[in-house]
Amino acid sequence: QVQLVESGGGLVQAGDSLRLSCEASGRTFRNYAVGWFRQARGKEREFVAAINPGGGKTYADFVKGRFTISRDYAKNTVALQMNSLKPEDTAVYYCAARQLSFVYDSARYDYWGQGTQVTVSS
Repeated sequence: QVQLVESGGGLVQAGDSLRLSCEASGRTFRNYAVGWFRQARGKEREFVAAINPGGGKTYADFVKGRFTISRDYAKNTVALQMNSLKPEDTAVYYCAARQLSFVYDSARYDYWGQGTQVTVSS
């Protein structure tokens, strides 16, 4: 069993940065892939970024060059550094975990956090 807790969301202006954190319980968390997803009001949940147990990463095209995903094995955390934020980045951001490799389909992740709100004003 893995429990995930996100933090770091908030209200910022366009062009600002935020760093989201996903803290996990469980000693085997290092064996899990972790994905970040987001859901804007009235829209479907969409993939943002993911990182494999070995550190391999992937990003959605709309965040490439602006967002960076990383993990700290000692602290059992996965961070999402978000730079050059845009109003269209406004959404609830969720982290999710699954064993082995990341996938882009949110339905294939087994564990989810409660989400953290990110609001970017213009």
